[in-house]
Amino acid sequence: MDGHSQLLKLSALLLDYPCAELREESLALHALIRTCDLPEAQRDGLATLLNELCRGDLLDVQARYDGLFERGRSVSLLLFEHVHGESRDRGQAMVDLMDRYTRAGLAIDVNELPDYLPLYLEFLALQDAESARVGLAEVAHILALLALRLDERDSPYAAVFHGLLDLSGERPDLSALKRDRDQEVRDDSLEAIDKAWEETPVSFAEPAAGCPSSSARRISSAAEQPMQWVAQPVPQMQYRAAKVGA
Repeated sequence: MDGHSQLLKLSALLLDYPCAELREESLALHALIRTCDLPEAQRDGLATLLNELCRGDLLDVQARYDGLFERGRSVSLLLFEHVHGESRDRGQAMVDLMDRYTRAGLAIDVNELPDYLPLYLEFLALQDAESARVGLAEVAHILALLALRLDERDSPYAAVFHGLLDLSGERPDLSALKRDRDQEVRDDSLEAIDKAWEETPVSFAEPAAGCPSSSARRISSAAEQPMQWVAQPVPQMQYRAAKVGA
């Protein structure tokens, strides 16, 4: 597995809901962080986040995660919320992305929406380096907006998004994003609706020919039933409890 794929899988693990398996793999993950092709400051940021996820009671860590990512839409990990909100276009975007996964020979066997960022990162980790870079570039404006919002909250999760931006080769104008952000009403409540979404559409173009289509962090038997979105039995995409270097 190349360095790009490992960094994408590492990012998916760090952004996913904190679990005991992450702590069990912490030493291996720290070793992987030290080898990432990132500036030293960004590697340090990833290590700081991993330390925070592995420190203290797991329930407290999970509560902090919920408080950050599940309260309001401002830093939602659901990509389409930042471009479609609750509009009807979001439903079609979901269908298109699921079709992309299915045609790659993958089915999701966890209870997540297809635009859940850790899941999308896992999908990109199965592509060749250029296809993965293009896939990140398609959502670079969202990654930059989330990086900005997490920086403002002094959240160590911001390091993941800065690393993904570096990997994408894109660097949206953060000063322009900050000007837009200064006009927003911060949304940290369950009831509030953040209306200041980025308008840039996400197309999710086709991956390049020759991309891998039958492997994931852990592959289930082809005979097992996939999730209801896919009619035929295919290898399943499962990313929660496997080793990054697998």
